[in-house]
Formats: sequence, C-alpha cells, structure tokens
Amino acid sequence: MTDRFMLTRRDLLKTTTTGVAALGLSNALPMSRAFAAAATVGFIYVGPKDDYGYNQAHAEGAAALKGIEGITVVEEENVPETVDVQKTMESMINLDGASLIFPTSFGYFDPHMLAMCAKFPDVQFRHCGGMWDKAKHPMNAGSYFGYIGMGQYLNGVVAGHTTKSKKLGFVAAKPIPQVLLNINSFLLGARSVDPTITCQVIFTGEWSLAVKEAEATNALVDQGIDVVTCHVDSPKVVVETAAGRGAFVCGYHANQSPLAPEKYLTGAEWNWAKVYKTFVDDLVAGKPLPNFTRGGLADGFVKMSPLGPAVGEPARKQFDATLAEMMKGGFAVIKGPLKSNKGTVVATEGQAFPETAIELESMDYLVDGVVGSTA
Repeated sequence: MTDRFMLTRRDLLKTTTTGVAALGLSNALPMSRAFAAAATVGFIYVGPKDDYGYNQAHAEGAAALKGIEGITVVEEENVPETVDVQKTMESMINLDGASLIFPTSFGYFDPHMLAMCAKFPDVQFRHCGGMWDKAKHPMNAGSYFGYIGMGQYLNGVVAGHTTKSKKLGFVAAKPIPQVLLNINSFLLGARSVDPTITCQVIFTGEWSLAVKEAEATNALVDQGIDVVTCHVDSPKVVVETAAGRGAFVCGYHANQSPLAPEKYLTGAEWNWAKVYKTFVDDLVAGKPLPNFTRGGLADGFVKMSPLGPAVGEPARKQFDATLAEMMKGGFAVIKGPLKSNKGTVVATEGQAFPETAIELESMDYLVDGVVGSTA
C-alpha cells in the first residue's frame, strides 16, 4: 500500500475498522500481521516527498531502507498536523503491521504521537525533534535530531566571504529552539569572517507557506541583502526567488543546487539514512531502541552540499578548516563573550556550549547582530 492510492490510508482505515467492529473484532490483531515481514516501518510526512526540503530529506532516508532484506517501508505524504496523523499512524499499525513509526513533522508529537503511544504500547514511535522528556513521556516514544546548526555555521562562513553589502537574510518559519539556533549559527559563522555583518530574519509563522516565503525573500532583497538562507519545510521558493533577484543562497534540509546552479553557495543537509538504518538494525536485532538520539557532522547525521562555482578560494579554505575542526567534535558555536540582540548575556567570557550541550535545545534568544524578534 502506498500514499499514491486515490483513497488515503486514513479513508481506508475508516471503512476497515467499521467492518471489523461489525464482526465484534475491533480489538483483534488484523490477519495481515501474520504475514508481515521481519519488520514494517512507517514514515509520515507533512508535505510532499519531493519538496527539495524537510520532507524530501526524510524520504531519502526512508528510501535507504527499502533494499534491506526483511524490511517493509510504508509511507504517507501530505498529512496535516491534526488528528489526521493519528489516523495515519493507526492505519499503519492495524493495516500494515508497522512496529516502528517515524512521524517526522514537529507538530505530530503532542498530542498526536503521544496519543498513539498510549493506545499502542507495543509499537515504537520516534519523532524528529527535541521534545521527548524521560520524566513525562512514555518509553515507547523517543526523539532523534542532528546538530545541523554546525551546517548553518558553515553556511555563514561562506556567506560572510560572499556578501558585499554585509547584510544577510534568513527566512524562518517559527521561533522554536532549533530554528533560533540555526539563525544564530548562520550569523556567527558569517561574523567569524567579518564581525560587522548583520542578519535580518523574517518569520512567516508557518512551516510551508509559499506566498509568505516569497514575500519575505523579496523584502530581504529589497533591503540590499545579497545572501539568503532559510529554515522552512521546503526552501524551493526561497532559493528560486532569491536567485531570481540576483542574490546568492545557502541551502537547508536537502541539496537545492539544481534550483539555482550559479547562485547556490552550499547548504546544510540531513543524512537521515544513517539514523534510520541504525534504528532498523536495532529493531531487527531485538535490541531496545534509544529514546534520545543525536549526532552531528562527525557522526554522519549531517552533511554539506558541495561548494558552488561562486565560492572563492578564501571562503573554501576557511570552510575546509572549520569543517575539519567540527569533525573532531566539541566545536562550540555559542561561546562567550556573547549577548542576545536585546543585550542579555547568553555566554560569559570563557564559557562555551558545544553542539552536544542540552541547553541549546531550549534556546529562546537571537544573538547580537541578528535583526528581528522572537515575539
């Protein structure tokens, strides 16, 4: 069963559960489980799998599992962050026999994934993000994420060498900690080149809203900003709009260089194949799945797009040197002395927060040099 059927699996679940209930078997395991493969793994995406962004990165990771013997992958795309995702999860469990589900979008976690965790305690659920808390969430849930702020710092290094106006732009969806860390990392990477560089951020309020993303990008370029990056589900609109206006772009989530070959500098990409293979290996081996999984460039969770043709030699040298330092582990983007753009001290002299610092997952500030507000 695939997400390409005219009937969605949510529609099918309605008809199937009605028929089962009529037979008085609503709580019975469906016969399909008896014929299930060694493991069936479900992936749920909030947008299309070919969005050049967040969903595509996860879909590429899921695709890497499809050649593994005994593993069946079921997927559904364009599932909103509503009760619909609960229906999709329930369908994957009852109709496909899924024993491990990855609801990938931020808004799937609470209350939707948590409700399914309670309803299906024998099924494992892992959510992309930093929201799982051992003190209050079930043990058949968990979270995985990558230190992609390192990638945005490298984006900033290249942007810092490329900008002529000394003004960068960032189109962001929502001011949650992961997004704020990416904005701050981008600016701090650029300031490692030139401490006078600033970064204007515009929040659209939505993970995917093409009209607002285009408007925000045009507004940034109208201010003289000449390098733009983003943190939205699909960077396609931002990349194409910025490049169309003559600005350079740094990518995010996946490789967007085909969209703007001459203007694409580099990009911070996910490498979810590494993560998903690890989870599936543990599942098949009967090992307990980790509840809290994190990794960075050195762990293969994150990778960088190839440097584009517009990147000069000084930028390439600093990019390579910085990447080499990151690969050693312990690299700190947030280090003192550093203040927020409201004047609050966020790191004192000598204080540093490496990529593994749990404090970064509750970030609620923009650093000095970022023009914009979290409110």
